[in-house]
Amino acid sequence: MTADEFRALYERLRREGAPSTGDGRRGALRRLTPERVAKAVAEVRLGRTVSLAAPIETVPGPDDPEPAVHRMTGPSAHDLRAEGLHFATDRFAMNVHGDADSHLDALCHVVFDGELYGGVPASTVTAERARTLSVDLLQDGIVGRGVLLDIPRLRGVPWLEPGDHVTADDLTAAESSQGVGVGPGDLLFVRVGHRLRRTELGPWNAAKARVGLHPTAVGFLAERQVAVLGGDGNNDTAPSAVEDIGFPVHVLAMRALGIHLMDYLQFEDLAPLCAQTGRWSFLCALAPLRLPGATGSPVNPVAVL
Repeated sequence: MTADEFRALYERLRREGAPSTGDGRRGALRRLTPERVAKAVAEVRLGRTVSLAAPIETVPGPDDPEPAVHRMTGPSAHDLRAEGLHFATDRFAMNVHGDADSHLDALCHVVFDGELYGGVPASTVTAERARTLSVDLLQDGIVGRGVLLDIPRLRGVPWLEPGDHVTADDLTAAESSQGVGVGPGDLLFVRVGHRLRRTELGPWNAAKARVGLHPTAVGFLAERQVAVLGGDGNNDTAPSAVEDIGFPVHVLAMRALGIHLMDYLQFEDLAPLCAQTGRWSFLCALAPLRLPGATGSPVNPVAVL
């Protein structure tokens, strides 16, 4: 995709995704109305819950050179031997945005041409905090109808190879093959098999080579009025399909359309259950941490089938 083609697509989507008066800075979450949330509850048939997050990594790897740190801070050796009450305590720290751990990107995460979503000046993000469009917007969580589109299943392979692209035609064909439709306010999850490949072949430098959506596939998200996008990879392909734009899908989805993204989820528990039941839609709930001024959060989406 040429730089000019990308710019034309960006400008078109930016006009479509511009916030209207009165919708605040919630971006595409304005599509997730109370009526659609209530309707999503009807997706529950089995009462079965499934996590869409991967275990947090604490060991360095080629895709995670600075993993999360988990330390036990108590009890002490003395406490373990002493009588009476004592507590086990621990401490956790992580880089939110990386190529291994499941996380959600807040709309302040992507700066393009000096602005955030809705034309908010990038200067609102300081060295201390993001003053707007931060993960604070999601303090009440996100609940809605989730839809999983399984692209490796569509193509008859266990996973897509790094560097491949998911196109809008792939998404449409997966809908047809799975007998499901993506609609306004939906939480769309796109499986590319990144997690399964990582499990079977071991981690690799995903910053250099990974599967993602082709930039033109973001037009599908706009057309269907998707509220949230989640993938088991980064959602962006590497190497990028656009010269000098390393993360075109992040730019188009977040900066232009105001769609919150979730990266590096895992669908290896959910996909077989969906295939078994023949149902690829479900109630989905996610609750990012309440981190004032943060650009994102670890996340554990839960599908309820």
